[in-house]
Amino acid sequence: MVRNVAELDHYSSDFQKLQGSNKDNWITEIRGRAMETFTDIGLPIARKGNEKWKYTNVAPIARLPFKLAGSSNTPINVIKSVSPWSADWTNVVFVNGHFRKDLSDSSDELDMSTLAELDQKDTPVDELGSLIDISDDGFAALNTSFLQDGIVLRVEEGKKVKSPINLVFYSDGTPGVVSHPRIFVKADRGSSVSVIENYVGGGGDYSLTNSVSEIFVGEDAEVNHYRLLSESEHTFDVGYGRVNLSDNSVFNSRSFFKGANIGRYDLNVLIDGEYASCDLQGLYFTSGDQHMDNFINIDHAQPHGTSNLFYKGILDGKSRAVFGGTVLVRKIAQKTDSVQSDKNLILSPDAEVDSKPALFIYADDVKCAHGATAGNVDADTLFYMRSRGIDLETASKLLIYGFAGEVIDKVEVSELRDYLEEAFLTSLPSYRFEF
Repeated sequence: MVRNVAELDHYSSDFQKLQGSNKDNWITEIRGRAMETFTDIGLPIARKGNEKWKYTNVAPIARLPFKLAGSSNTPINVIKSVSPWSADWTNVVFVNGHFRKDLSDSSDELDMSTLAELDQKDTPVDELGSLIDISDDGFAALNTSFLQDGIVLRVEEGKKVKSPINLVFYSDGTPGVVSHPRIFVKADRGSSVSVIENYVGGGGDYSLTNSVSEIFVGEDAEVNHYRLLSESEHTFDVGYGRVNLSDNSVFNSRSFFKGANIGRYDLNVLIDGEYASCDLQGLYFTSGDQHMDNFINIDHAQPHGTSNLFYKGILDGKSRAVFGGTVLVRKIAQKTDSVQSDKNLILSPDAEVDSKPALFIYADDVKCAHGATAGNVDADTLFYMRSRGIDLETASKLLIYGFAGEVIDKVEVSELRDYLEEAFLTSLPSYRFEF
């Protein structure tokens, strides 16, 4: 890592103010250790020896003097206008990283607290930070340095939570600010829950959202996780997801990206139990000068595990997408069944995708496959549709819709699926495939 001390001054100043406003306890200790790490490693701006960030230049983020975002009285109708929302969900709202109790629902189905509440009660979250390694990534260290008002969700053993938990992280568009959302989810043995993680809002000037989510899926438990990144074209967004799976557990992930200047999602799933499975699917749409980086890793550390990694991208304008998908199968992880695929539809000659799927297999009794494709629609498919009397523009739109819809259709929460169809399919460009 290469750091510039001058670039850390504004973060250090806000950190000292935050620490000074709180009594010494478990959360200030965590923040203190994390800031020491951040000061040491800085942000990942090095262009050499920095494989994880090889295709994404974060210098535009590193050189901006972001200040910690303050609270905001944004009304609920503004937030609902840009975020998926249903009266049947448990909706939990954060504005600029600060919990808005007046806009949020309570839940009788699970134990739900904010970090600020647990801080006041001096009730430590013992496993907080245990899944995220801050020692080699400055953004994760920076998020942990500013632990303040995140959400902690605990699902008791055997509890089946019926209502999806809709976590809305709204940015009010204040220029030059940064927020650090933090999510902790623990589903105990035999439980199930659906969590929707939304990053929405933004404005006409630059801002940064830097989030970390840690999810523990207990034995025989199931977590369905949906993540939406739909901020403004001036927003920078760096997000981490860390997941730990126990015996016979299930983790299903659906990730959607359609808004940010530079977006990065770093998801790592550790299959640490036998017969555990994960299904990770994503859809990203980039246009203009947008840049989206999906860095998705699955670690099979126990036998009889199953994983599916399936991402799709649609690229227009001068945008760029990056997909790094790695599946590691350890020697102990016999009988692993894993498939990974990244498919990209490129609508512009100026768009670019860097796709790098990889398999590292150290077991000898496995079934694994991977692949990546990028290109336009083949002429035969378009000719077939035209021969059925469909005009060129309609045929082109149907093909693009069909490409995107394959992932959207996997969303099991009907209201969220309807929202995504509207948000994605109506925002896709008018296009005429020509050969």
